Amino acid sequence: MLIDDLKAIQDRCGFLSDEEIRAYSDRTNTPLYQIQAVASFYPHFRQEPPPRIEVAVCRDLACHMRGAGELYQRLRALDRPSDELQVHACSCLGQCDRAPAVLVNDAPIPHADDLDLSALLGGAAPEPTPRRRVDIDPYEAAPDYAAWRAFRDGASTREVVIEVLKASSLRGMGGAGFPTGVKWELVAKTDDAIKYVVCNADESEPGTFKDRHILEHAPHLVLEGMLLAASLVRAQEAVLYLRHEYPGPRAAFLAELERARAAGLLEGAPPVHIFDSPGGYICGEETALLEALEGKRSEPRNKPPFPGTHGLWGRPTLINNVETFAFVPAILLRGVDWYRGQGREGGIGPKFLGLSGDVRRPGVYEVPMGITIREFIEGCGGGMLPGQELYAVSPGGASSGFLPASMADTPLEFRALAAAGSMLGSGAVVAIGTGRCILDLALNLVTFFKNESCGKCVPCRVGTEKLVRMLDGWRYGRGSDADRELIDELAPAMADASICGLGQIAPAPIVSALKYWPDEVMAHVREGRCPAGVCPVENR
Repeated sequence: MLIDDLKAIQDRCGFLSDEEIRAYSDRTNTPLYQIQAVASFYPHFRQEPPPRIEVAVCRDLACHMRGAGELYQRLRALDRPSDELQVHACSCLGQCDRAPAVLVNDAPIPHADDLDLSALLGGAAPEPTPRRRVDIDPYEAAPDYAAWRAFRDGASTREVVIEVLKASSLRGMGGAGFPTGVKWELVAKTDDAIKYVVCNADESEPGTFKDRHILEHAPHLVLEGMLLAASLVRAQEAVLYLRHEYPGPRAAFLAELERARAAGLLEGAPPVHIFDSPGGYICGEETALLEALEGKRSEPRNKPPFPGTHGLWGRPTLINNVETFAFVPAILLRGVDWYRGQGREGGIGPKFLGLSGDVRRPGVYEVPMGITIREFIEGCGGGMLPGQELYAVSPGGASSGFLPASMADTPLEFRALAAAGSMLGSGAVVAIGTGRCILDLALNLVTFFKNESCGKCVPCRVGTEKLVRMLDGWRYGRGSDADRELIDELAPAMADASICGLGQIAPAPIVSALKYWPDEVMAHVREGRCPAGVCPVENR
């Protein structure tokens, strides 16, 4: 595959030189334009020699709130030759509970407030995350893959597994919430001799890191879920599509894969592979992910057709995220009643939620689906940081927008959040304390979407750029009420005309900010002041 081959060249040479690319083109008869199109698209690939130390500072929401801007400026001020040290900003690293975070030569460094480059140059590295048991795990001792073996050995059938998943009401936990049993049945019933299963572990949205946690602490549940899915739909292989900034989860999953193979637990199973993403938030969109697996630019496809019938290489493909796969063996072994009995306030089942922002105890927590925002922040997160009260919350990642503190009794559940005009999204709760500027935070998230747009469709490419320019002007007191009217027109146009979810939800942060805090946002323009004293408004 082209992407794997380019990664191999970069691993060997440090970058993709013109000589290596031309040699590869001649050796494989791959057109140069095709290679360049892929190499220039993904942020992981570089076509210039790397410096000895490359530091990428995350500037997105959680890190932004924990001083990433100051850290970035401090590192940029270091007087080092460019071939010795390069510092640049990057998008979310999935370390939001450990903010601020950086990458140093592609290795994630959490809690980088006082980053000591000299220690890193000397070989110091962060300790691996200690593994601990998750509450949904049905195995008290070493996992023996009982659910998978029961299906493999004929003690359970395709129809039984699908009916159990349907009865449980398990939904996709990547954001869409599509019924899992229905999706598995659709792919299983397709009449095609070649099928695939893909586990989407490319979580890249600001505030989102629950799948990282599951892979680190329960890789066996993810693997068993993938084995069950691949065997049930009669797939030729299963692929874990993993973001390249996750070396810890990769090592944990690979170790579990080797343990299971050595124990004879993979006999009769389709092969399972890891595909390391070459980077980009857009890769998390299911059809863009398939494009990357096929060695192309990760640009979303028009739908329909959907991956269930026309997926990888045009074949039926079952795609679920990490959390969804992990729940499958737990439900099959613990039962439908166990799963359905975990929820509250209309929610069904347990849920992994990430918590970050202005809280005392950021992290991933297993909670009942339907726990309220207030209960989650206070009970799991230990409440807000000293001296702060809850001001706003992003209940489901960047795409969910913001809700005010007055709505903190809203259940964290699909329907309840939809009724509130938001969404459960990627399971990422970001708590925002008093003293923050909602315009500043909205601009931060819209900038993320602008940076991560693949550029394929005009509404997203042009719309995100327009939003960023407009909101950045507001921070300086520039603009007028006509700008707000433009947003009212631009947001639905992007929602209707963008190919994928990125462009469709990119305006959500500023739309929600204007809905709940219109006076605070527009004070920047109308009065030439930032009520929170955060933005560099120019006095007029």
